[in-house]
Amino acid sequence: MSQPEFQTLLSFFKALSNESRLKLVGILAQREYSVEELAALVQLKEPTVSHHLSKLKELNLVQMRPDRNTHFYRLNQDALQDLSKAVFTSAQITTVSSEVNPNAWEEKVLKNFLEGDRLREIPASRKKRWVVLKWLVNQFEMGQLYPERLLNEIIKRVHPDTATLRREMIGYRMMQRENGVYWREPESQWREELVL
Repeated sequence: MSQPEFQTLLSFFKALSNESRLKLVGILAQREYSVEELAALVQLKEPTVSHHLSKLKELNLVQMRPDRNTHFYRLNQDALQDLSKAVFTSAQITTVSSEVNPNAWEEKVLKNFLEGDRLREIPASRKKRWVVLKWLVNQFEMGQLYPERLLNEIIKRVHPDTATLRREMIGYRMMQRENGVYWREPESQWREELVL
């Protein structure tokens, strides 16, 4: 989504996030009204209604028709449909989220629990512990075998509780062991629920 399209979408939601403007759009979808009529319908003062209408006019959502000393407003159905086609497709909406870092939460967890390459503490929360274990298991190479002594040495570089971290990586199937030898499993084998 281009920056102008994003700004249009943002302006649209800002305009309609106001309860009075949303009511005005609903009323104007039925037929055209004067400011005086609209003020009575939404129980607001005429200058306030004029202000809301000017915000909707900026987006071309309402059109004004002068009739002598009175201005009549109506919803611009064509502009609403054009906006819908241009901005509200699922592909366009999805591109808004592409500007969001999908790893932001995991990065925050690691920032909170790591001090350089050392783990300050093992998180109590399972969800945060999962993030830390994903980081830890990346210290080990795929396809390489690790005797328990070597595995413990590597874990000790990041935290002294080797038994807990080793057991958790096995429990989440990030690693497997047989006869005191450990190896890293592919991510497709990992389980987000602890398996004991």
